[in-house]
Amino acid sequence: METPHPRTAPVFAAFVAMLVLAALDQTILSTALPAIARELHGADRVSWVFSAYLMASTVAIPLYGRLADIHGSKPVLVLAITLFGLGSLAGGLASDMTMLIAARAIQGAGGGGLMTLTLLGMADLVPSEQLPRRQALLGASYGLATMFGPLIGGAIVENGSWQWTFFMNVPVAALALTVVAWGLPRRAAHAAERVDWLGAALLGATLATLLLATRRDASTAATWGWLAMSAALALSFVWRQRRSLHPIVPPALFASRAFVAAAGLSALAGVALFAGVVFLPLYLQTALALSPTASAWHLLPLMAGLTTAAITGGRALRAQAPVRAMALAASGLMALSFAALVLVFRFLPGQALALSVCVLPLGIGTGLLFPLVTMLSRRLAPVRHVGAATAAPVMLRALGGALGVSALGALLAQQITERMAGTAHAGYAAAFAGAAQPVYAIVALLCLLGGAAAFAALPRRTPQPGPPIPQPA
Repeated sequence: METPHPRTAPVFAAFVAMLVLAALDQTILSTALPAIARELHGADRVSWVFSAYLMASTVAIPLYGRLADIHGSKPVLVLAITLFGLGSLAGGLASDMTMLIAARAIQGAGGGGLMTLTLLGMADLVPSEQLPRRQALLGASYGLATMFGPLIGGAIVENGSWQWTFFMNVPVAALALTVVAWGLPRRAAHAAERVDWLGAALLGATLATLLLATRRDASTAATWGWLAMSAALALSFVWRQRRSLHPIVPPALFASRAFVAAAGLSALAGVALFAGVVFLPLYLQTALALSPTASAWHLLPLMAGLTTAAITGGRALRAQAPVRAMALAASGLMALSFAALVLVFRFLPGQALALSVCVLPLGIGTGLLFPLVTMLSRRLAPVRHVGAATAAPVMLRALGGALGVSALGALLAQQITERMAGTAHAGYAAAFAGAAQPVYAIVALLCLLGGAAAFAALPRRTPQPGPPIPQPA
């Protein structure tokens, strides 16, 4: 039996702390965002606060995996924690929305690697027989932090200042950085790989131009111009990946129809989750005048459903639960949730409790998809690309969230403006409720399309894992 590293306990505690912060950072702002928008006068750009973080994470996730192959997990994790801490400090000091969006991008560049790198770091820290239990504890910590993030954000805003949603990360990140630098053993890289920096730059440029195309203040000509530029960059990225010896997103992964369907479901989960956690608190606080903490309580069913379903779904998959049926159930629950939200906004727009009930199926559906797409991605990938396949669902979920929130946020803002201008007696609450209906109807349709893709392409049962990756002597 292997002997655990003598500094396992403090380093594992640092891993838990960083995963908790990374999880909180994706949900804590959901209830703090209306206060931030009021103070920084940036209500028309609130979706960019999430999109900047998610876009940076999307580009960073595969890069961190490649850098860890080359240099080992320790120095790359140190870099990720440093960027996350610096971005948090900059966010707390931001005096306008532009500075805050830039700070969130720095945070995302660090936060995008925390989940993947802590899992890789655990492999350097504990014996192989202890690894599943330790990784399960890390996943549980992440899930619980995700669940309580909105409540913590609401409490901070009500009892202090929104800046502390950022400042609270700084001392924890500094302590975790010290512990990891001191206690995590550094392992020599096993593969002399190179980083496809050009591919990473093309991916980042593609995402940036896509987000610029969704700007609310962009003209039709400008929008089409950004879309054309994004399409050209996307084609250049694909061309580069097909010819690179060390692609950050190996094209071989997408040779399987089932892998493509799993990738689509992961992106769909990102769109659906952030369509809930970004727009609903905004409505509850600005239209229904609820406090940040009260709006967070109404979001709790979503987070509780997500956490519980992710844990239960993982266990079910290990027990050989039917994969296709689980994906269909998840897509159906998500579609049901958004269809119910459309009806509530139409007939009961002032009933916050009804909205709260509607988001429970959304939480359960997204929670079921998280472990499912991770398992499928790993088992459907060629052996030489298992590492990239592990990062792919996280990257695509961030991508879906970034693009979905940006595009849907622009549509929501446009609809609110048009409804308030078009009806003399339309107040903000009525305009918001009316604007939310087509937005959430679109998401419900996307969920149904995800279910159709799952039915057409996913296997009925859990695929058998491929042969183990050879380990160096």
